[in-house]
Amino acid sequence: MAAGREGGVRPQGRAPREPGRDTGRAAARRVTGRGVRVLLTAAAGALPAFAFPAPSLWWLAWVALVPWLLLARSAPSGRQAAVTGWIGGTGFMLAVHHWLLPSLHVFLFVLAALLGLLWAPWAWLVRRLLHGRPGAGATAAAVVLVPSGWLMVELVRSWEYLGGPWGLLGASQWQVTLALRLASVGGVWLVSFVLVAVNTALAVPAALLLSRLLPARGQAPRGARRSVVVTAVTAGTALAVCLGGTAAAWAWAPVPRTDGALRVAVVQPGIVKGQRARLERSEELTRKLAGRGVDLVVWGESSVSFDLGAHPRLRERLAALSHRVGARILVNVDARRSDKPGIYKSSILIGPGGMVGDRYDKTRLVPFGEYVPARFLLGWATSVGRAAGEDRLRGNGPEMMHAAGADFGPLVCFESAFPDMSRQLAADGARLIVTQSSTSTFQDSWAPAQHASLGALRAAETGRPMVHATLTGISAVYGPRGERTGPLLGTDRSTAEVYTVPLARGSTVYLRTGDWIVHASVAALVLFAAAWAVRTYRAGRDGGNGTGAGTGSGSGTGSAG
Repeated sequence: MAAGREGGVRPQGRAPREPGRDTGRAAARRVTGRGVRVLLTAAAGALPAFAFPAPSLWWLAWVALVPWLLLARSAPSGRQAAVTGWIGGTGFMLAVHHWLLPSLHVFLFVLAALLGLLWAPWAWLVRRLLHGRPGAGATAAAVVLVPSGWLMVELVRSWEYLGGPWGLLGASQWQVTLALRLASVGGVWLVSFVLVAVNTALAVPAALLLSRLLPARGQAPRGARRSVVVTAVTAGTALAVCLGGTAAAWAWAPVPRTDGALRVAVVQPGIVKGQRARLERSEELTRKLAGRGVDLVVWGESSVSFDLGAHPRLRERLAALSHRVGARILVNVDARRSDKPGIYKSSILIGPGGMVGDRYDKTRLVPFGEYVPARFLLGWATSVGRAAGEDRLRGNGPEMMHAAGADFGPLVCFESAFPDMSRQLAADGARLIVTQSSTSTFQDSWAPAQHASLGALRAAETGRPMVHATLTGISAVYGPRGERTGPLLGTDRSTAEVYTVPLARGSTVYLRTGDWIVHASVAALVLFAAAWAVRTYRAGRDGGNGTGAGTGSGSGTGSAG
């Protein structure tokens, strides 16, 4: 056999290679490799969803972005990195909102793919900063700029017409006391920023290991070893800064002072078929509250399906119920109004004398669930899912209500996902924030737990307690630090529960300063873009003169730009 090889004779039994076959196999391998990468990227994007309720693996959020970051930084080109961001973002949106599938059907995949595009620039930025052998400068810049880019994605998709701020990464930490303290300083945005910064700092040493910077045999060149050590130390320092800043927030962030309490009853009728049966069950549960010293009774969203202006007997019945219990009742009417055209969802406070004060009409509506955007184009969505057959109409803004000596502000349904709405109510003087919700359409999904968890973030941000009352669960109450107060009412409960809700005075840093971390992130990205533009211009000018053709850093050896 050996002699045959030396003499140039082909070994017997081995057919000559066919160039066409080799090319076909190589193409098949490339297609397979791309398919595997697509699946891995989608899975990496979906991984953080398990940090949210119902799995509530909150600790996963501190490391879950690392695989996605590694895939983005290892992309062969900026364009492919952007595709990695798109695919991962689509996977994330599908995983976090998978419970919408029965309602939206195929339209959910379209929306997820469109919103997933928001992560394309973010992944490009990841590759720009961390591709190849990132030096200390690029690593330090990445720990600031990658979280800043992530916040821009969260900010844009939080626009109510794009679906609202559901599934913000920071919201996964709703039961972590340390994260809630961070939220009191910079809102859920600061929690997201710190999470992404920690993931970025962890991704850098992981990238060094996977890139095989050190030769397999022998000793690495002294310069390469020194570069690896410096980069690893920079990443470790960045991680220490993130953790130290979190500890500082815990130690020095002001905490609202407890000042009194309010006895609030949450009425959760549970699964009841029919609008009248639901109303009657709510009344039955409310009657049992008589003599229990309740200050305020809260019913869930759409608890009344009849306009009170057009049904005076119902209005009188509710007023008599308020008199019997000895407390005002906050109901929620989902009906066509008699005093103006259109269907509204309205929070209405009922006292012994009837309606008290102004009603609050929901101002931020759920796309497709309560109205169809551009119905003349997308109206077909009603034929493939449970999109709204007729649009609900928007109210004119927040309203303040009053019960037992305390002002409170109502929100309806997914308005509790918007940090600015609860912050506005607290700034207007609300000592309690009440959300009326109904997730009965998604009863057996992650949605009820995800929705109930948002109250903890809103309470911690504003320093005001939060009551989350639903028709069918999960109902929950949180104190002014975001701590849970009393029991959760699960989706299997039909009951009325009384909570002693601690009130508080004072303000949080976030209540006073607002979205400062978002503004700082925008400034950081603008400075980076300006520096990159100047460097690109100078490199092009020098290259054109034949003096600086090598100034571009294709390997990312240590440059932030």
